[in-house]
Amino acid sequence: MAEKVVIIGSGPAGWTAAIYAARAEIQPLVYEGAPLQEHFDVGRGPLGQLAMTTEVENFPGFPSGDMSGYLDNAIDPELRQYMAPHMKHGVSGPELMELMRQQAKNFGTRIVGDDIVEVDFNVRPFRLKSREGETIEAHSVIVATGARANYLGLPSEAKFKNRGVSACAVCDGALPRFRGTPCIVVGGGDSAVEEADYMAKFASTVYLVHRRDELRASKIMAERAEKNPKIEIVWNSVIEEVLGDDENGVTGARIKNVVEDSTKVLEASGFFLGIGHTPNTDFLEGKLEMNDKKYLKWTVPFRTNTSVEGVFAAGDVADDNYRQAVTAAGSGCMAALDAERYLAAQGQH
Repeated sequence: MAEKVVIIGSGPAGWTAAIYAARAEIQPLVYEGAPLQEHFDVGRGPLGQLAMTTEVENFPGFPSGDMSGYLDNAIDPELRQYMAPHMKHGVSGPELMELMRQQAKNFGTRIVGDDIVEVDFNVRPFRLKSREGETIEAHSVIVATGARANYLGLPSEAKFKNRGVSACAVCDGALPRFRGTPCIVVGGGDSAVEEADYMAKFASTVYLVHRRDELRASKIMAERAEKNPKIEIVWNSVIEEVLGDDENGVTGARIKNVVEDSTKVLEASGFFLGIGHTPNTDFLEGKLEMNDKKYLKWTVPFRTNTSVEGVFAAGDVADDNYRQAVTAAGSGCMAALDAERYLAAQGQH
């Protein structure tokens, strides 16, 4: 029999959609992704990007405090035993995602640890094919595969991820380690300037490192960066190595001036990437309408409908603006409600 709804993805959007769908008794089936190293290397492993972060201070409902007992009680012991020790500082990204997963599972969500790699939306029910070769039929689909941050690809950068290296200033910038110290932001577009402008609220100095002699950002954003006394633009420069140690994490970066062919070291406690994101939509190319950045398009105002009736999109896979856990969770709720109403109209619920 065809599934009523298949949810592809397992970040905040996917699990929220699963919680709502399960409580509505439409028996969601979640493909949470295969736990492959190649996925983790590019930031698209199961449980989404939050599973690769540390403290989460901006998700409502988790103030700072010791949650050890609650985590031990709430999460399946078979999973809990493999989790890192609780840091007694509110909730971490991995903890939050395991709590969401457990909540969806508590309401009867079925979970498969595999990827959906092919889709056929030209037939009804829809046909989906997994990496392991299974074919699944579904009356509705919620795509919640997220978007992965773009990194430079330096070994030193990977070494210090979550220890000073971040791709989201709004997510991490207010953490204590970045306050009152110099930070580095890499990039020259609007995203990088936004990151630098945000970090200027907390850091003593923000070095905005750009490979050219002119920012690619819009004129108003470029002027904002150039006029901010706490932002120092480092022109014609690229990152050669992120510097740090095991005790302190990031301590700076070695940069190269591509015009003068010289190098220097910038001391910094934080290293932020502002070079964009890539939505995880490769397997949907030609199947659903996308914008010029390959994000899925919502085709009905204030709804999660895509260009195919019965297929909905939630979270960062359709959001190239906010990209926050709470907005992803909100759109996951919307997608589940949209799918439920669609199924009811089709006589499937």
